Amino acid sequence: MTSSNDSATPYRAGGSLRGRTILMSGGSRGIGLAIATRAAQDGANIVLMAKTGQPHAKLAGTVFSAAEQVEAAGGQALAIVGDVRRDDDVAGAVAAAVERFGGIDIVLNNASAIDLSTTDDVDMKRYDLMQDINVRGTFLLSKLSLPALRKSDHAHILTLSPPLNLDPYWAGKHLAYTMAKYGMSLATLGLAEELKADGVNVNSLWPCTLIDTAAIRNMPGGKEIVQAARGPQIMADAAHAVLTGSNLTGTHLAGAHGGSAGASSGNFYTDEEVLRAAGVTDFRPYSLGAAEDRLVPDIFL
Repeated sequence: MTSSNDSATPYRAGGSLRGRTILMSGGSRGIGLAIATRAAQDGANIVLMAKTGQPHAKLAGTVFSAAEQVEAAGGQALAIVGDVRRDDDVAGAVAAAVERFGGIDIVLNNASAIDLSTTDDVDMKRYDLMQDINVRGTFLLSKLSLPALRKSDHAHILTLSPPLNLDPYWAGKHLAYTMAKYGMSLATLGLAEELKADGVNVNSLWPCTLIDTAAIRNMPGGKEIVQAARGPQIMADAAHAVLTGSNLTGTHLAGAHGGSAGASSGNFYTDEEVLRAAGVTDFRPYSLGAAEDRLVPDIFL
């Protein structure tokens, strides 16, 4: 079944997430909320587990306001205040998703912490935070969701992490963050191989350009930097295309990023290659105003 989406975007879906249940870490704002809202337009069930139950001093939105937005878009929502670093919180979110919606079809590892400091400058508490949220959180949410995913006929784990680019430049640029994000990507690589006989697809998705998010805006100089970024809708549309397989069957998207030709699992997709395969030719509607040649490329590519 196809579905309609915001006519302001150039993406036209070739599939639907109607009735599918998505368990997402984070999602109270930014890219995660955009992905959840796009899925909700199909009539998907969205379970949001995020720490922000009360308004944040610097960041807009809570898990409850995100759930309201999901429901306003046409989906069903379950808001859970929880920390992906805590085993009991994650186990509780998985159980709540199954109890409320009867199962889990998609796990979306969205929660992530960022600190681009060099090794000299990074605070070890920030190092631990990135390892705990990015790597351990991705592993834990995926692990505890496996029994439910194996019962689904549309099982997918999608992680927002980059291709495993072993160019020393990225390790030397911000080693602590690179290790944390590549840990998420290693989870994709390993789980895709481990679960290939279980009918569970496992992929990663990463933007080609900087995306306008509150986390970026709150970094030093962030408000100026995001003027040369794209909005989060491009990642929402790309995630929808991956999760529905919109026009992607038999298409080799992975290129130099890994994966097998035509494979539906074990890929490190970028937003642009997915959307091109889905028929998008004009990416200007996703920009915040900067010309395409003035957009800031994302890291790790």
